[in-house]
Amino acid sequence: MKITVTRIDDRYIHGQVLTKWIKLLPADRIIVVSKEVADDPMRKTLVLSVAPSNVKASAVSPEKMGRVFQNPKYEDTTAMLIFGNPTELLEAVNAGVEVKKVNVGGMRFAPDKIHVTESVSVTPEDVKAFRALADKGISLDLQQLPGDASKDFMKILDDKS
Repeated sequence: MKITVTRIDDRYIHGQVLTKWIKLLPADRIIVVSKEVADDPMRKTLVLSVAPSNVKASAVSPEKMGRVFQNPKYEDTTAMLIFGNPTELLEAVNAGVEVKKVNVGGMRFAPDKIHVTESVSVTPEDVKAFRALADKGISLDLQQLPGDASKDFMKILDDKS
């Protein structure tokens, strides 16, 4: 499998993905990697229903993503991977998904989260997962839209936590 972009965005498939990222970095398939979405038929249908009609969309768990990534059947498939959080991304990496660079897009604020940027808020578990990903040599870049300047997310995170 050839990954065009790996993005963390808890909104999954939405306007920015549809109008900007998929056009800049075309893919045969958008894969939402989330246990919650994959295990909830109604939510899965809703999330995947907004994918462009010319792109296949699916939702899988991080463990299944590891199996799919390793399957020779998908060797020539190009895919955009979208995760809701860094913990599930780390699980997918540990399951065999090869990721070199991650686009950190959006993680909504909640009372148990630390506000890191205007668009990214994290829990202590998220911070731990981001650090583990960085320790594996994975580049983490903050970039909402393709036209925005890319910023080193770990530097921003370290300054805030």
